[in-house]
Amino acid sequence: LLGLPIPYANIGGLVPALLPKPRYSRQSSPSDPSKTDEGTLHIATALALNAAQVWRYLHEYSKSSRDLPSDQLKELKELLDSATIVYRDALSYSQMVTESESNLNGESGNYQDSTAFRQACGLFKLFLAQSTDLGKRVWTQFNEAGMMMGIGIMALAWVLVVPLWTRDVREEIVRIFSANHALINVQIESTKEIAASPGKEAHDAKTLMQSWQHLHRIEVAAAVLLMTFQCAILTFSNSYIEHEREVVTFSLSVLSLLILRRWYFAQSASVESPVYLPVLVAICSRLNDVFVTGHGLDPSIRLHPAHHSFAFMTSLVLLVYIRLQWIGDRSTQPRYSFGITSTPISEITDVFAMFCLALTWWEKRSRDHSRNGYIIARAAIGFFFVGMVHSIFCILRDKNQSGGNVGNRSATRVKNTKLALFRGMMLLVMVTGPSCSSTAVLVLLQCASICKIMESFGSKVVDAPVMAALWRLAIRSAFFGTNHHCSFNRLQYSAAFIATDSFHFVIAGSSLFFNTFGWEMIGSTLVLVLSRTTGRSTVWSWFRFYQWTEMLASCISVSVMKRHLMVWAIFAPRFMFAAVFTGFCLFLCFVEEIFDVINPFLK
Repeated sequence: LLGLPIPYANIGGLVPALLPKPRYSRQSSPSDPSKTDEGTLHIATALALNAAQVWRYLHEYSKSSRDLPSDQLKELKELLDSATIVYRDALSYSQMVTESESNLNGESGNYQDSTAFRQACGLFKLFLAQSTDLGKRVWTQFNEAGMMMGIGIMALAWVLVVPLWTRDVREEIVRIFSANHALINVQIESTKEIAASPGKEAHDAKTLMQSWQHLHRIEVAAAVLLMTFQCAILTFSNSYIEHEREVVTFSLSVLSLLILRRWYFAQSASVESPVYLPVLVAICSRLNDVFVTGHGLDPSIRLHPAHHSFAFMTSLVLLVYIRLQWIGDRSTQPRYSFGITSTPISEITDVFAMFCLALTWWEKRSRDHSRNGYIIARAAIGFFFVGMVHSIFCILRDKNQSGGNVGNRSATRVKNTKLALFRGMMLLVMVTGPSCSSTAVLVLLQCASICKIMESFGSKVVDAPVMAALWRLAIRSAFFGTNHHCSFNRLQYSAAFIATDSFHFVIAGSSLFFNTFGWEMIGSTLVLVLSRTTGRSTVWSWFRFYQWTEMLASCISVSVMKRHLMVWAIFAPRFMFAAVFTGFCLFLCFVEEIFDVINPFLK
């Protein structure tokens, strides 16, 4: 389209043998070898343009970087100038001879000096070959010293976040893997029924406790093994990375079934949590994978059942019910309620925002392209942002409040934090599409189940390594379940145009970033809040350790696979996603430390 025989942005050397010849070309004359066909001129012109493009790139690159040696650039410039002079002389001589023959014979011709044009072609090829050698020496090498330094820093950070440095973690590990039966006797004596039982019943109870101890060890070993594979081994294989979604779903199912097995045997001794909760975690993930599709796609496509009006309207009604019953201020709350305090105005704002969201998707499904739903989408975004501001205000107000019970104020602050996470999830639903509303319902059920599992005690308590692995796999399951992947070509660019048909860098970039990493941000924050409020801070320590293990393994894998064919398509994007995940985890750790410093002053 631009009149060039090669792409405008090309910086490589073309192959003359593959260049198509002109449609109308005069064949060479055997009696006059100096007169050749027009293909030679065409090749020389293409090589001249190719050399000019390469030199322009090298020249502009040298202005902002000193990677290219100045003496070699000078030699390349001299070689290009000499080739250009030969090419121009050949064109001038051919034009002069053609005009003179035309004046003598009265016939129009097209004389071409084959020798001169071939000489110009040789000089241009020499320039391109030397440019290629220079580019390979400068751009195809890796800063291996910098890589080793980065891996060393990552390894040092990984050692510092190992949970075994914490006393509570060491005591928990000793309790799980210790062969000393005194720990079991202590657990038996703490139970009134067992303490008052005869010798045979006490012996049976002791045997049962030993079986539970064995199941605890199996759970911890399975969690560590699965996390080692998912966080470390997986990053060294492009096939594993491509099928990471299946790996996460399988690992989540295995852990859930192991917990279910132990809870089933412990059901007669403790009834504080229903036995079906672990399997509900795996079922929600599997249902989302199988039945909910079309994430990140416009509703007007009409190719996915989750985009149907009945599907997303039903899901939004369920989300409204969850907001009012599970995440609302009620005197009588359900058994699995999040228990979040809110005001009627706050509830009305959230319900109206979800109503606007339903109207937006309804408009976008219309066959009338003039009805795009942009105005209603902006209204929904506005309501969600008002709700977020309200949540932040309530959190800060609770921190600055001096009266009342400290425990009650802390619980209220946690409830408002969870409400803010719910509103953030609704923003994520909006930038993802109608399919995400069904996913959000399943994710909320999954999170409610894991919250109850985390709050279990007695014989049904789940150890911190297993609990952290369960949270991590559930968060990644939501990430992959919304059609995301650790690859650049799977980014959902439609998130940048949910409320406008024009591109605005800040708004579009923020929407795309939140669409891609929103589940990790919301899930990691929820894990941190629950770990601190339930008195199980070791869960966050293990969760953080798993994330740093993934970061270190990704850094090593991308360094080892730097010459791999798929490094830029698979390994480098996987490293980038791990870096973003770890960066947000590091941000939460920083916030946690700041809160620990200022919390005594707030009290």
